Amino acid sequence: MRHMKLQWNWLAILLVSCLRTYASSASKPNILLMMADDLGLGDVGCYGNDTLRTPNIDQLAKEGVKLTQHISAAPLCTPSRAAFLTGRYPIRSGGLPPNETTFARILQQQGYTTALIGKWHQGVNCESHSDHCHHPLNHGFDYFYGMPFTLVNECQVGEDPFLNIQVQAKYWLYSQIIALTVLTLLIGKLTGLFLVKWKAIICFALCGFLFFISWFSSYGFVRYWNCILMRNHDISEQPMKPERAASNILKEAISFIERNKNGPFLLFVSFLHVHTPLVTTEKFLGKSRHGLYGDNVEEMDWMVGRILDAIDKAGLKNNTFTYFTSDHGGHLEAHKQNAPLGGWNGIYKGGKAMGGWEGGIRVPGIFRWPGVLPADTVIDEPTSLMDIYPTVAHLAAGKMPQDRVIDGRNLMPLLQGKVQHSEHEFMFHYCGLYLHAVRWHQKDSGALWKAHYTTPIFQPEGAGGCYISGFCNCFGEDVTHHDPPLLFDLSSDPAEIKPLSLATEPLFDTVISRIERAVQEHHRTLTPVPQQLSPYNNMWKPWLQPCCGTFPFCWCDKEGDSDQKII
Repeated sequence: MRHMKLQWNWLAILLVSCLRTYASSASKPNILLMMADDLGLGDVGCYGNDTLRTPNIDQLAKEGVKLTQHISAAPLCTPSRAAFLTGRYPIRSGGLPPNETTFARILQQQGYTTALIGKWHQGVNCESHSDHCHHPLNHGFDYFYGMPFTLVNECQVGEDPFLNIQVQAKYWLYSQIIALTVLTLLIGKLTGLFLVKWKAIICFALCGFLFFISWFSSYGFVRYWNCILMRNHDISEQPMKPERAASNILKEAISFIERNKNGPFLLFVSFLHVHTPLVTTEKFLGKSRHGLYGDNVEEMDWMVGRILDAIDKAGLKNNTFTYFTSDHGGHLEAHKQNAPLGGWNGIYKGGKAMGGWEGGIRVPGIFRWPGVLPADTVIDEPTSLMDIYPTVAHLAAGKMPQDRVIDGRNLMPLLQGKVQHSEHEFMFHYCGLYLHAVRWHQKDSGALWKAHYTTPIFQPEGAGGCYISGFCNCFGEDVTHHDPPLLFDLSSDPAEIKPLSLATEPLFDTVISRIERAVQEHHRTLTPVPQQLSPYNNMWKPWLQPCCGTFPFCWCDKEGDSDQKII
C-alpha cells in the first residue's frame, strides 16, 4: 500500500511538473523580428511617405505601436546588428565575439526554437575555413538560412563594383605601371637599348605578378568569395543566385513558421532588401514611382505581408510579438550612373555611415501583439534597437548576463502605456571607435538635446552626403571636430538645421556641461577589447574562406529552381 502511495505521489509530481512546463510554454509568446537593410525612415508610409506603397508595414503599425524616435546604435550594418543582438554598444565588445550572449541564446535556453533567415554579416570563421566560430548556430540560433556576409553590387553580374572602388582603381593603375615597365625593359633588352640583366626583368615581372594576384584575388572574385548562401553549416549556393534569393528567404520563413506553430519560437527575418544592387523580381520591376529602389521597397513590403499571413493562417497572431525595423538609415550616396539607388530619410539630415546625424540612425520601430499592446498608438520617446534584447529576454522569462553592461532597456512598460517616459536619459552615437554625438533626454523639461563632437565633411561642398567617396569616413581629414560641440534641441529642430549657441540658448553651457559629465561616466564603463572590425580583421584571408569545394574551386548550387512556388 505504501509502495502504491509513493508511485501515486511521483505521478502527481510528474503531472504537476508537466502542467507547469506547459503553462509556462503557453504563456510565452512567439517572437517574430523583421529587419530591413538600409531602409530610410522616410520610405515607409506610416512614417510620412505618400508616394511609396507599404500597406503591410503600415497595417502592422495600425494594429500596434509605432516609435518615432527609434535609434540604431551604429550607422553601419555589422556594428548595428551586433548591438541589436547583444543589447550593448559595439564599442563594448568590438563586434560579436564568441563570448557575447545574444538574445537568441537566452531564448534558446528558455525552450524556444530559434532561427535566423536572411542576412547575418557578423563573420563566420576565426582560425580555419571550417571552425564557424562566428556562425549563427554558435550564437544561439538552431537554424540558419541566408547570407553569412552581405549583398554587394559584385553579387549581380554586370553591376559596377562596390567594394573599395578607389582602392581598386589605384591597384589597377599600379599594376598597369608595373606591366608597362616590364614591357619597356623587355623591349630595351631585346633591342639593346638597355643594359639590364634577364634576371632583373624576370624578378621585377614576378613581383608585379604577385602584387596583381594578391589584390585581384580579393576584389576580382568577390562574387565567389562573398556572395554565398548557407543552410546551417553547409554552403548551398556559391556564388549565390541573387534573383531567387528573395523567394528562397520567404519560402524558408514561411516553412519555419509552419513547422514550429506549436511554439514557442524566435524567428529573425533579416531581409536582403533594400541594400544595393536592389535585386528585384519581375513582378515588382517598374511598378513604383521611385525607380528600382522604390520597386525593391514595395517588394519587401509584400514579403512582410506574406510572412504576417503565415502567422495568421497558423492561428498565431494573438500569441506573437512582432517587430519591424531597419538596421540604420538609407544610403544616400548609392547610385547607378545618374539614377539614385539609396533611400530617403525624411526630414532628417544625413544617412548611412554618418555617425551622429539623425538620418543615419533614426529607424522605423513597429510592434504588434494583439490584446497585449494597444493598437494604433504612437510613442515619441527615445528608444534603441538595443532595447529588443532585454525586451524579448523578459518576454521569455530569460536571464540576461550579470557580468557585463547591458545598454538596452525593457520596452514592455513603455509599449503598454504603464510608464510615460523611456528609461534612456543619454544615448551615445558612435562612428566606428569614435564618439560623434550624444543625445540627452531631459525628462523633467521635455527637452531633447543633441551635441555633435564630430561631423563628416560632405562632398562636394554644400551637398548632403559624401558623394565623391561614396561613404563618409569616421575620422581623419574627412571629419570636422567641434569645440564647443554643435548643439541642437531635437524637440523643436528635429532636422538639425539651426545649431544653438550661448547667444541663442541661455542653457547652452549648462547643457554642454551635463552632457560632458555623462560622456566621462560612460567612458568609465568601457574596457579595452579586441576590435573585430579593424582593417586587418576585414581583410580577405584565403585560409578563412568558406568554400563548398576544394579551395579555390568554390562553386555549387544545391538550391535548384526552388523559387517558383513563392514568387
